[in-house]
Amino acid sequence: MNDILLPVIFVILAIAVVGSLAVLLLRGRRTPPGLYSSPRDPDDQVTGAAHGATSTDVLDRPDGTTTDVLVPDDLSGLDEAPPAPRFDTVEPVQGRLARLRARLVRSNNALGKGLLALLSRDKIDEDVWDEVEETLLMADLGTEPTMELVDALRDRVKVAGSRNPAEVKDMLREELVKLVDPTMDRTLATARHADRPAIVMVVGVNGVGKTTTVGKLARVLVADDKDVLLGAADTFRAAAAEQLATWGARVGVPTVKSDVDGADPASVAFEAVKAGIEQEVDVVLIDTAGRLQNKVGLMDELGKVKRVVEKQGTVDEVLLVLDATTGQNGLNQARVFAEVVNITGIVLTKLDGTAKGGIVVAIQRSLGVPVKLIGLGEGADDLAPFEAESFVDALLN
Repeated sequence: MNDILLPVIFVILAIAVVGSLAVLLLRGRRTPPGLYSSPRDPDDQVTGAAHGATSTDVLDRPDGTTTDVLVPDDLSGLDEAPPAPRFDTVEPVQGRLARLRARLVRSNNALGKGLLALLSRDKIDEDVWDEVEETLLMADLGTEPTMELVDALRDRVKVAGSRNPAEVKDMLREELVKLVDPTMDRTLATARHADRPAIVMVVGVNGVGKTTTVGKLARVLVADDKDVLLGAADTFRAAAAEQLATWGARVGVPTVKSDVDGADPASVAFEAVKAGIEQEVDVVLIDTAGRLQNKVGLMDELGKVKRVVEKQGTVDEVLLVLDATTGQNGLNQARVFAEVVNITGIVLTKLDGTAKGGIVVAIQRSLGVPVKLIGLGEGADDLAPFEAESFVDALLN
């Protein structure tokens, strides 16, 4: 009998234990996993997600609706947009002018000092006037302007009968200002038209610094709150387009260029103007390939670039870049370029201690075209508008 009761007792106890555990489990979880009968408190934490994962919990509201709660992951910041690029701070035009004037005073006033030394002597005879004439010719002033200046000074000194250095300096300044001609219009035609941007072409021989000048001019225009686009139509010189694009990138200016070496420069120039019209920029600056003035084929090609561009709008400005250190040789270059593309302004680069200030007068007299910009160094902001009276004052101070 005992052998039968013992197994029965064990079975009953086992059933009781299992039943108790079942009741406890049912009381501990009355809703399916992940669902709640009321909104979760704000400080409730989501658990069970892998580290760094983004998970969504579904909460039951009393009205039967559900709300998705997004828990951001630890790496969400890695997909954010990169910081905006930093562009160069372009020096304002007036600050640049003041700095360039100071440099000109220090480096290029041998002409003024030499003339003042001669004209301040106790006795001014024919030998002195011969030396004055020689000094002016050595400064690349040109034969005709030199004779005009010497004759005018000779008459004024004779009439005044003065040997006072201050009075002689005033006379010399007045006559030099006349030669440099402050009445010439030196403004750049960079005002946007109603339906298109202003178009500026930059031309010149090899090695005068055209691409650099275009980059510096872009900085000048950006400082003047102009919206600028560059066209890299110098498709023959290795890395010219990349060089121009680098200049533009420094001030946030886009560049239109070809990825094909030796591409048609007229086509690139055309596309640059087209892009400028579509993007509604203020100014399109077109860099062209350097070419010798005695290479007829290359000069004809330059004329083609201008004609193709003008299918979309008249070229407002054609700037000829000249190296001031070349002196009178620059005049020969200027005359040929003027015949092909109708030069509207001159940019004189390297007008520092190695140049001769008289070349400004000679070029303007030869072409009837004003010097509009001058460069006095290799710095990014070493380009500024040319001012006749400031230039003369720098020579004489």
